[in-house]
Amino acid sequence: MAETVLVTGGTGYVAGWCVVELLNRGYDVRTTVRSESKKDAVLRAVATEVESGDRLSFAVADLTSDAGWAAAVDGCDYVLHVASPMGADDPKDKDPDALLVPARDGALRVLRAATAAGVKRVVMTSAANTASPSSYRDEGVSDETLWTDPADPTLPAYRRSKTAAERAAWDFMAGHDGPTTLTTILPGAVFGPILTPSTLNSVQIVGRLVKGMPGTPRIGFEVVDVRDLVDVHIRAMTSPEAAGQRFLATGEFLWMSDAARALRDGLGEDGGKVPTRTVPDFLVRLSAVFDPSLREIMPALGRRHRHTTAKAERVLGWRARPAAETVVACGKSLIAHNVV
Repeated sequence: MAETVLVTGGTGYVAGWCVVELLNRGYDVRTTVRSESKKDAVLRAVATEVESGDRLSFAVADLTSDAGWAAAVDGCDYVLHVASPMGADDPKDKDPDALLVPARDGALRVLRAATAAGVKRVVMTSAANTASPSSYRDEGVSDETLWTDPADPTLPAYRRSKTAAERAAWDFMAGHDGPTTLTTILPGAVFGPILTPSTLNSVQIVGRLVKGMPGTPRIGFEVVDVRDLVDVHIRAMTSPEAAGQRFLATGEFLWMSDAARALRDGLGEDGGKVPTRTVPDFLVRLSAVFDPSLREIMPALGRRHRHTTAKAERVLGWRARPAAETVVACGKSLIAHNVV
C-alpha cells in the first residue's frame, strides 16, 4: 500500500511540483487548498506533467485558521509544509506582523496537527536567508549553523517572517516527545519551468529579463531549480539521517547579467529583448528612491555573501543542476505558457 504525503498550499509554485514528483514516485498525495474552488486549478496544473487518477485528494485548510488541519493530516505518513504567505511589496513599515504572524502561526498549526496524528516526519520549507548575516555585502560563506536575527529592524518583512516561522517550528519540536520528526529546507532563488501561469512567484524575475529591461542591476542569486528543490524535500522526507536537521538548498550563484547572457544564448530569437548592459549601482539606488518595488532588492546590490550546500550533498546525496540551465528552462517555459 502506497504511503500518503500531505503537501500544504497545493496552488503554489513549489507545492505543485511537489505533488507532481510525489505522484511520479508512487506516493498517494493529499494537498491543502484554501477553498473548494481551488481544486480544479491544481488538477489542471498537475495534469500537464502526470496523470493523478485517484491518487490525489484535497483538504480545505488555511494557515490563518485551525479549521481543517486535523482532517488534512489524518492518515498521512509525511507532511511537506511548503505553503507560506507571500507579499509583492514589503509591508514592514505599515504592519511589521502582516507576514510574520500567519507564517509563524501557520507552521505551528501544521506541526500541532501532524504531531497529534503521529506522522513520521514534517519537512518544512524555510529560506536560505534564515541562515544569513544581516547584510549580504560582506564576503563570507555561511552554513546551517548560522541563524538570522529576526529582531534586526533592517530585515525585509518576508525574510523576518521566514526566520520567525522556522524558529517557532524548532522551538515547538523541542518540547515534543512523540514519533514525529522535523527537517527544514532552506532554498535560494527558486526558478525553473512552471506548471501554470497563475503562480509565478520568483520566476517573474526571469520573465522581466525576457520581456526586456533597460539593463540588469548588479544583483546576484543562488539559483535552485524547482525540480531539484522538490528532490531535496523528498530525500529529506525519507532519509533517517535528516531527522532534526536543517539543509541549505541554494544552488549555484549567478549574477543577473550572467542570467541575461544565458537567456540570450539559450532562447535564440526569443531572447532578442533580453538586456545586454548592466545598470550602475548609483543609478539603481537613485531609482529606488522613486520606485518602491526596487527597495526590497537593495540589500542584495553588489552581493558578496554565499551559502554552502555541502551538508545536503554529504547527508542526502543531493546535487543542484547548473544555474544557467535552470534559467533557460524557466525562460522557455514562460514563453510556452504565453507569459512573456
